[in-house]
Amino acid sequence: AERLRPHTTVLLESPVHPGTTEDFLRPLLEKGSGLRAGRDFHLAYSPSRVDPGNRDFTPANTPKVIGGLTPACTESAATFYGRLTDKVVRARGPREAETVQLLETNFRHVNIALVNEMAVLCHDLGVDLWDVIRCAETKPFGFQAFRPGPGVGGHGVAQDLSGRASRGLRMVELAQQVNSRMPGYVVQRAAALLNEHGKSARGARVLLLGVTYKADLADRQNSPAQEIAIRLMELGASVSYHDPHVASWSVLDRPVPRADSLYEAAADADLTILVQQHRTYDLQGLSVKAQLLLDTRGATPTGAAHRL
Repeated sequence: AERLRPHTTVLLESPVHPGTTEDFLRPLLEKGSGLRAGRDFHLAYSPSRVDPGNRDFTPANTPKVIGGLTPACTESAATFYGRLTDKVVRARGPREAETVQLLETNFRHVNIALVNEMAVLCHDLGVDLWDVIRCAETKPFGFQAFRPGPGVGGHGVAQDLSGRASRGLRMVELAQQVNSRMPGYVVQRAAALLNEHGKSARGARVLLLGVTYKADLADRQNSPAQEIAIRLMELGASVSYHDPHVASWSVLDRPVPRADSLYEAAADADLTILVQQHRTYDLQGLSVKAQLLLDTRGATPTGAAHRL
């Protein structure tokens, strides 16, 4: 606000509750600058739509949604973003643009929750969910494939609008509950696998492969690996990890031993858990070397590991 000058364009991209640009950011900027939004400077919201590590979709070929406080604010933002992206989409206003972010993020969380619940159900029924998904995604309409995993991480946190609206999004709240239970389910499956092979979780050597929230990135924000490690330690397991993108890792302020030789570590561990599928991992080779391999990503060849 202190640095605002007339004719400046201010753009907010962070995921926020609808109304934040107008009701929270605008008063801060106006009070701190003495200028008026929509008259002296332009103010607009645009969902970030960034997918780190995605080689197919970049800011240049991902359409940019823009909602300005006034039509002039929208056009000023469109002029800026038009230099960076191939397509600009104008929303009716900042609240609509903010809600685009809300819908896109929650769409992902709800569908991940559905397939995570399917993973638990299919395991109980003895059904190969990965084969189910492979077949279902051949349908050319009315279906989009999502895949289960050990939990949801990253920056796009689900929003249920509790306390912000007359009623929240009950489906999103339930999806959060389902997804937050997945790290515990992974540990439950890990303990069961060890038990089936005559070993106890207490004292077992467990190797976690990939501790970042997304493949081929170093970002660990909200990674399910953290909770998986904590729960394994609570069971008395000896936890180590391997990740080509993470040189050191601590859990509960305690450093977790890092495996230098991947294959030797997998051969030595009582159980290896693939938490994140980095491109550099030779999963066929790992499945041969590991004593016991739990694949939470469905990335190993069929029959090569125990899948989530």
